Amino acid sequence: MTSDALTIPSELESALRLRTVQYFITKRPWLDLYGVHVRPVAPCGSTSSIPHYDPALIHRCLPDELLFEVFARMMPYDLGRAACVCRKWRYTVRNPVFWRNACLKAWQTTGVIENYTILQSKYDGSWKKMWLLRSRVRTDGLYVSRNTYIRAGIAEWKITNPVYIVCYYRYIRFYPSGRFLYKNSSQKLKDVAKYMNFKASSKSDNLYRGTYTLSMTDDKIEAAVLYPGTTPTVLRIRLRLRGTAIGANNRMDLLSLVTSGVNDDEVSNTEEDILGLVEGWEDDETHNPDIPAVSHKRGMTPFVFVPFEEVDQSVLNLPPEKMDYFVTG
Repeated sequence: MTSDALTIPSELESALRLRTVQYFITKRPWLDLYGVHVRPVAPCGSTSSIPHYDPALIHRCLPDELLFEVFARMMPYDLGRAACVCRKWRYTVRNPVFWRNACLKAWQTTGVIENYTILQSKYDGSWKKMWLLRSRVRTDGLYVSRNTYIRAGIAEWKITNPVYIVCYYRYIRFYPSGRFLYKNSSQKLKDVAKYMNFKASSKSDNLYRGTYTLSMTDDKIEAAVLYPGTTPTVLRIRLRLRGTAIGANNRMDLLSLVTSGVNDDEVSNTEEDILGLVEGWEDDETHNPDIPAVSHKRGMTPFVFVPFEEVDQSVLNLPPEKMDYFVTG
């Protein structure tokens, strides 16, 4: 009986065996890079005379001078993201000029001479280290405090009384000049962020201006807001700044919230510096007998910082039926 088996040529058999071996062996192209020394790309502003070839298309098309101007106009948090792009950008972002401008703007109320003194005494002359370790209020977004409480309703044709969860917010936007905007409202974050600025503050309701100071020793903020009207009232706010990471400064604990009465003569010319008027007051002090000093105990939820680019996607926009309680962390 003759065999009908096909005879496989030796060349085809070796090819099939090779494909089987390649199927079981995983390719690792990064192993070819072992022992290969990659020369780093010179950062922007380098004084080295050795010519460097940059294979990246964006670096060949974008001169170092323009790259420097782009980085000089970026926020410090955007510089940190840009440093993760490539090696050249990481070296360029280390330039102390970028961090010096950011520090002098963030602590402009302290003064240039005092900032240079603190730089040399506490941060070893490093502007970037000063930016990361020194406490500061963030001005590229809003601090939001979400507060909820339970209110009993009125029963109509029911055996049990209904219960409602009421939600309201405290909004604060700081400015490097020592001024800030304050609003207490039930509106969502994405709606309030549109007019939290000084241009729209005169047209919107319940948006008040105030002044603040940041202590350099204990990270505490003293702030004051004037409520105008027939009986002027001052809202004194004490906060403690903290962060969930180094340099974040994205949390503020509300230590005290006190309302006091003031005289009409005192507030006639102190709108720009209302904090200087109430400086040194006791918690129970008031200058108007008709308006006693009240220390509020409700609505003391810590503030959470939300950058402007994350306002629309923030979870703080969720209604109470989807998020009855928010843990700040």
